[in-house]
Amino acid sequence: MYFVYVLESTATHSWYIGYTTDIQDRVAAHNRNNNVSTAHRGPWKLIYYEAYLEKMDALGREKFLKSGGGHRFLKKQLRRYLETDRRRGPG
Repeated sequence: MYFVYVLESTATHSWYIGYTTDIQDRVAAHNRNNNVSTAHRGPWKLIYYEAYLEKMDALGREKFLKSGGGHRFLKKQLRRYLETDRRRGPG
């Protein structure tokens, strides 16, 4: 199984979008600062994920979610979460 996920920094409220085969281990790795692009912005919490059977489907979805259209989709998908936490979305 392949996962596309969105993490939110509890410090900066910025988002990180990635893909993995082991979502629990990957979130833990981000929080251990094992990723150069997220090490300086943690700690992180998982706010969204999708599961795929095929790697190429997950990679395509990750690429879309990182695009402008993908960010708009996520803002709509997570609107209740964003309203509750008064967040603006991807930062």
